[in-house]
Parts: sequence; C-alpha cells; structure tokens
Amino acid sequence: MSVKHVGFIMAALITTTMGCSQTQTRNSDKIVKNMEYRKLTPEEEQVIINKGTERPFTGKYEKYNEPGTYVCKRCGAPLYRSTDKFDAQCGWPAFDDEIHGAVKHIPDADGMRTEIVCARCGAHLGHVFKGEGFTPKNTRHCVNSISLDFLPANAPKNYDTAIFAGGCFWGVEYYMMKSRGVISTEVGYTGGHKDHPTYKEVCTGTTGHYEAIEVVFDASLTNFETIARLFFEIHDPTEWNHQGPDWGEQYRSAVFYRNESQKTITEKLIAELKEKGFRVVTEVKPATTLWKAEDYHQDYYNHKGTTPYCHGYVKRF
Repeated sequence: MSVKHVGFIMAALITTTMGCSQTQTRNSDKIVKNMEYRKLTPEEEQVIINKGTERPFTGKYEKYNEPGTYVCKRCGAPLYRSTDKFDAQCGWPAFDDEIHGAVKHIPDADGMRTEIVCARCGAHLGHVFKGEGFTPKNTRHCVNSISLDFLPANAPKNYDTAIFAGGCFWGVEYYMMKSRGVISTEVGYTGGHKDHPTYKEVCTGTTGHYEAIEVVFDASLTNFETIARLFFEIHDPTEWNHQGPDWGEQYRSAVFYRNESQKTITEKLIAELKEKGFRVVTEVKPATTLWKAEDYHQDYYNHKGTTPYCHGYVKRF
C-alpha cells in the first residue's frame, strides 16, 4: 500500500500510467476546457482567449453598483464581491480585492504589468496595479466587463451536491474545479466506519474510508450527469484499489449518490461504458457523512502550483 510521497517518486519512473506525464496533463486540460466551458462570442473570445481589451467606458459593469458577486464569463467561477468594487474613473470595472484563490497573477512578458486571469479556467480578466492610493488596500484590479457575469445577491440559488471517489482526491479535485458550474469543492473521507478519521488512519486501510470529494454545483449552469461523465473521464474506473502509482483501499472508485436520480444516472453511465468494453469496477453507494480532510489537502495542486501525477483526462463517452 502506497502513500503519496512514494507516488511522487514512482511518477518520475512510470510513463505509461494515466496522468504521469505533465505534457499529457497539460493537453488533457485543454480537452476538458473545450468540453466544459461556455461557448464564447467572437467579441468575448478576443478578450478572454486572445487577451484583448475592450474600449474604455463601454463595458456593462463599469458603472454597475448592485450587490452581488462577479463571476467568470467562461467558467462561472466566483471572482469578485460587489463590496470590493470602487469607481476608479479609469473606464473599466475596478476592484481592490479578489475572492481568495479565484484570480491568478501573471507577470507580463514586458515586465511592466501583471496580468490577472481566472484561476480555474485561465480566462483573461485584465491587469492589476498597486500603489495608486485609490483605497486603503492600495490595489486596483482593472477588469474587462466582457470577461464577467454578475450574480445578484438576492438571486435564488439553484445549487446541488455530488460526492465522488476516484483515487487520490487531489487529482479529482484539480479537474472538478475546472468544470463549468462548479461552485466549490471539499475533499475528505467517506464510506467507512470511523468518525473524524485522520489521513494517517485512513492510509492504514483499517477505517474502511475512501478518499472522496464533495462537489457543489450550480444546477442552472450544469447538471449531475455532466459532472459524473467528467468523473468517469478523469480517473480510470476499471482499476480496483488504485489509481496510477497510488495503491490502497482508500483509492477505490465510487459514486456516493444523494438521491435516486443520481443513482439512476450513474448506473446508466456505467452501463454505457460497459457497452463500450470498459470493465468498470466503480461502486454505486448511498452517500454518508463526508469527514473533511486536513486543510493541507484542500485545493492541493493550486496551492502547490503543480499538476496531478495520477489523473488525466481520457475521453470515454
């Protein structure tokens, strides 16, 4: 039975296992993006993909002051709160803070400016400037309106939840977070018999728990079947007790359904895969308590700035 640090060493040696090649992972990222993200108009694509800039004082949200949340036009990820928006009189929406972990900062090639992109999908947002003194935070995110959508604070929320286990939860979370309509994720342990298990206890194989992920998604932007299909394509559902170089019963493949609809959809997808010749071993089990994993496991790859070593996208449907 392996632990994760052993997996990192083996990943350098095993080149045929899904996700062990970083080149393969980068290519699979592109495939997932093409499948899951909102179709853009040519004008949106010019800014969001090709890193253009909309003309100043023309954007929808430049003078917009309603309470709510600004989200990525491409993937729906929450980016900015209305309480952090201010009028910089610069011609574009301005924010002096971002939702934690939502925006990635990338130095421009000329070394003069810092680009800001959606941390989930890489959509170009604009640039960030510091030291201008507009607000006490001394920061200005200058964002193209065309890169944003807006969710009013009083809008009804149509959120749903799904729970999956597909090997190391780091890799499953990495890809789930990129799926359009996913609002949040949390990794933990489920399916076993011990309350409040620790990672060390789960790794002994004596608790019966699976490494799993809870996915909260906006049902107005996506649905359970779309996310479940992605689940079956970012891990190998034909492997029992392991994914890539990670071995142990905590790495079993399973869908923990929360209602009969989720169960029916999961069984339908498994039947489709079996008809295609895949010897699927994924278990279909009723959801039980998901015990939250230690903080250092949450959003692991984004914090580390690396990519999964035992997961990757493989088209199966």
